[in-house]
Amino acid sequence: MTKWVYSFGGEKAEGTGRMRDLLGGKGANLAEMANLGLPVPPGFTISTEVCTHFYAHSKQYPGELQAQVEAALKAVGMLAERVFGDAANPLLVSVRSGARASMPGMMDTVLNLGLNDASVVTLAKTSGDERFAYDSYRRFIQMYSNVVLDIDHHHFEDILEAMKEDKGYILDTDLSAEDWRAIIAAYKAKVQEASGKPFPQDPRQQLWGAIGAVFSSWMNQRAITYRRLNDIPESWGTAVSVQAMVFGNMGETSATGVAFTRNPSTGANELYGEFLVNAQGEDVVAGIRTPQNITEAARKAAGSDAPSLETLMPEAFARFVATTHLLEKHYRDMQDLEFTIERGKLWMLQTRGGKRTARASLRVAVEMANEGLISQEDAVARIEPASLDQLLHPMIDPKAIRNPLAIGLPASPGAASGEIVFSADEAEQLRNIGRKVILVRIETSPEDIHGMHAAEGIVTTRGGMTSHAAVVARGMGKPCVSGAGTIRVDYAAQTMVAGGVTLKKGDILTIDGGNGQVLQGAIAMVKPELTGEFATLMGWADQARRMKVRANAETPQDARVARSFGAEGIGLCRTEHMFFEGERIVAVREMILAETEAGRRAALAKLLPIQRRDFAELFEIMNGLPVTIRLLDPPLHEFLPHTEAEIAEVAKAMGVAPQKLRARAADLHEVNPMLGFRGVRIAIRYPEIAEMQARAIFEGAVEAGAKTGQPIKAEIMVPLVMTKAELDVVKANIVAMAEAVAKETGVVVPYEIGTMIELPRAALRAGDIAKSAEFFSFGTNDLTQTTLGVSRDDAASFLGTYTTRGVLPADPFVTLDQEGVGELVKIAAERGRATRPDIKLGICGEHGGDPASIAFCESVGLDYVSCSPFRVPIARLAAAQAALGRKAASTA
Repeated sequence: MTKWVYSFGGEKAEGTGRMRDLLGGKGANLAEMANLGLPVPPGFTISTEVCTHFYAHSKQYPGELQAQVEAALKAVGMLAERVFGDAANPLLVSVRSGARASMPGMMDTVLNLGLNDASVVTLAKTSGDERFAYDSYRRFIQMYSNVVLDIDHHHFEDILEAMKEDKGYILDTDLSAEDWRAIIAAYKAKVQEASGKPFPQDPRQQLWGAIGAVFSSWMNQRAITYRRLNDIPESWGTAVSVQAMVFGNMGETSATGVAFTRNPSTGANELYGEFLVNAQGEDVVAGIRTPQNITEAARKAAGSDAPSLETLMPEAFARFVATTHLLEKHYRDMQDLEFTIERGKLWMLQTRGGKRTARASLRVAVEMANEGLISQEDAVARIEPASLDQLLHPMIDPKAIRNPLAIGLPASPGAASGEIVFSADEAEQLRNIGRKVILVRIETSPEDIHGMHAAEGIVTTRGGMTSHAAVVARGMGKPCVSGAGTIRVDYAAQTMVAGGVTLKKGDILTIDGGNGQVLQGAIAMVKPELTGEFATLMGWADQARRMKVRANAETPQDARVARSFGAEGIGLCRTEHMFFEGERIVAVREMILAETEAGRRAALAKLLPIQRRDFAELFEIMNGLPVTIRLLDPPLHEFLPHTEAEIAEVAKAMGVAPQKLRARAADLHEVNPMLGFRGVRIAIRYPEIAEMQARAIFEGAVEAGAKTGQPIKAEIMVPLVMTKAELDVVKANIVAMAEAVAKETGVVVPYEIGTMIELPRAALRAGDIAKSAEFFSFGTNDLTQTTLGVSRDDAASFLGTYTTRGVLPADPFVTLDQEGVGELVKIAAERGRATRPDIKLGICGEHGGDPASIAFCESVGLDYVSCSPFRVPIARLAAAQAALGRKAASTA
């Protein structure tokens, strides 16, 4: 018989922390904490396999599940000395989701399950606290009705707020037991009105309703969005953990909280968290009440008057601190913890790897390696390469004048500016048309996930450092200011008021998530310095990686940025990008529109000194590192004048009539220019263009070598080759130019001639092409287009549908299609090496900065990847992780 249910409690468990795939992260960690002897309320986990069965069988459960759940409930009751469903001695439980990958707030939870009109009376008597009992019952009705019965949360909040306003109360804790009884009656009437049925009183009906709701929440829209944003497969499913309730709302000696073993914003080795007295866990993350600091040091730093847990409950605090140390050492990682103190007794409800900013990740990894808790290789493997992008985001210029409208909590570091929007939907809509926005909310909820992802940054007026907005923003790498309580948001009027200033939707706001400031208008920003832990970890990564990392760059600014980020050369200089400014574009247009070779050569003579200076400067900046320069690639029509003013300017420069130019432009028009007259085809038809560029490269190398004293080696790349014969024609012209420049200057410039593999035929005939090519650079942008028959410029209308519906696993222009395009890369690499064993192999498409694609390049044995300058650190780390992964696989 298949085992679907795994019990834990009483300092032992049927599962372990290694059973994450089966028990989900929450269930596996609850089992692990129980096995460690920590105070975990007893419970059981329904495995992820049930979720898979649930969706594969029209939301039906396996036949054996009910009996296994009943047996587990009985075991929990024995440990808790309670009986589920017994009004005289009721066992109350929580029902929570738990996927193998952490998805905070994305799925549903139900607390206090098992309460009904009879058992709430018992709870009031046994606890000696009527107010606590009826508060717990109203929470259960509210949560169950929303999660299971699908009755909107605001209906219940409206009832509660009306009561508070009528009584003159401010906080929920101001309500008496009698008040809660009145609220409960109103809640049950609302359930009857909304659903047509009374609120369920049978605890087993409640339990199975909650279990079904949690499994169903795996496919709710916010969970689907979160999985898409974080590459979590739908097939994983979620587990469901059912656990005996412990109560943080049993008076002034009870509390609940969330904590991190290290600071998730900075990585500092300090206990970081918040708690509430006389509350349940949802209160802390919901942002409805202002939480208190756990440690006295944090309280003082925050300038809070509310006592810390360290002062208020010193014995429970000491036990909690000891537990945090044990768990961090056991898991060898920073932990995110949930706990409850019930009348002085500490209970651990959850531990998991804590979500943190990129800066915090680096500091934690480096410090743990220095502490001997993990190895340097472990530290390198732990950092998500794409997260380094956070560190490259701007920060507010230290010289900028700041006049904050409001100051909230520094929930997630970094700075951002954008238009104010007040809804997640509008944030997404504006982002889709290229606008930058700041999402301003009273508080965020999981339903806002799409808007948070679309926004440059987030502001909330409620919530603490562990609120939904703070945790999700840190995970996304978005700047966030939470709990900015002096801001007043009016959703109806679409305005926010702060510091006596009223701002409306569309006004510009700047936020600094590092210090919690909210500022009016756009503030000057600068790029951060990448030093300290970043430099240390990147040094360890460079020791581990095999592949070199180059940059795609053709401007001096990009080249310098690339060097500062550790690029080991230029893997792609797109010479056509040098042609669009001022005098250059006029000369290029003259060259294209000329009808004779003499006319073309006259225009090219104007371009030669410009190109020479360009190449010399790149060679100087790279100072002896390799520079791969691609000859002119795009269709000539891209350079043509379009407006009457542009046509008149070129006509004047050439001394011809404008109508003649229009006729020439019409002659060059192509139906499908991406597969037309471009790349090597231009160099064959008009050899004088390639000759000019080759001469400029060699003369620039001579000039740079004289300045730097470094030997300059040029790599000249011929694009869009499909046959060896094509390459041979152009190669002969390049060789002739090298010999001519050597004769004229007396300097022999070392050089290599290679090609871009960007056509399927070139990949298949790589063995033949390698007879003439000394290197291959895979141009995977065009290789993807030509292999899939998909235009990158036109694919947006359907690629999103393809990825969301699982037709394609990912956008093939972001992550390499390994089964198709990747197979061609493998074939070309193998056949190229068979002909020329020392052939140099690289990749220079956008995939050169994508971690998954870089791992593929390592598996094929490419020599280098080349990417945009700002992705060089990401590529360095991803290349190291790929090498470590390959090493681990070979020794397994």
